[in-house]
Amino acid sequence: MELGLQGNIEKFTLPEIFQLIASSRKSGTLGIQKDDSIVMVYFKEGEIIYGYGPRQTFHLGQLLKDREIITEQQLEQAVDIQAKTENSKRLGEILTSRGFIDRADLEAVVTKQVEELLFSLLSWRTGSFKFYENQYPTDEEITVRLSVENVILEGLRRIDEINLVKDTFADFKEVYTISAAQGERTRDVSLQAREWNVMALVDGHRSVDEICNLSSADRHETLKKLAQLKLAGIITKTDQTESSAGSNLEQMVSNLANLFEEYLTEKSGQQVPESRLKSTLLELDN
Repeated sequence: MELGLQGNIEKFTLPEIFQLIASSRKSGTLGIQKDDSIVMVYFKEGEIIYGYGPRQTFHLGQLLKDREIITEQQLEQAVDIQAKTENSKRLGEILTSRGFIDRADLEAVVTKQVEELLFSLLSWRTGSFKFYENQYPTDEEITVRLSVENVILEGLRRIDEINLVKDTFADFKEVYTISAAQGERTRDVSLQAREWNVMALVDGHRSVDEICNLSSADRHETLKKLAQLKLAGIITKTDQTESSAGSNLEQMVSNLANLFEEYLTEKSGQQVPESRLKSTLLELDN
């Protein structure tokens, strides 16, 4: 196993583990265990393609019935057939062969089934994990393609805990910037309007505190959105601190003011070269 990825969730959170697999564009199976619950999450080139957990998985037939794609009678008939074949046939296979559903309906519900399983995983605070490279689900399974970033964001939207913020930010004076995609991987991210509004304030110069002060949302909501963006790998901490960012900006503004003053008063009978002014303006813009 080249990645050598295994350990405890207490030390590496599931969003961090998902991000590592995605950024490395790895293919294989991530096994996650807590007490007597085991979940398998399957990846292909960094994207989630399937997930299975006997105790956590939402029943496919129930999801189809809840969405009014099949009736109660059709579900009972399919379950009876499955029982007679001693579970050798998948429920989805029986439903499609009987003409109760089509392939598109089945794929949509399987996607929902996998998403719900993954969202429930993100609330786990304890447990262990291990990644098995190049191991995949059986050919019988209907696979999907899910963006890791979107799964993390949606899962964290459902968690309304102050601990999310406490565990994510050690210092509100830290400065964040938008992170770049790694490993030539294309990121498919769907952000809500409130997340866009907060992310627009992340510029590589403002601290977490400064972003909260400028945000139109209240402090708790802004911190939660920032935590979600960080855990999804969309923003990342810079080496710059709030004080250094502020002092650098103040220095550039001061330099510009001095140059303009010299330029206008023609100090010592000579104008300041326009090239110096343009150079300072470019520094300020960057």
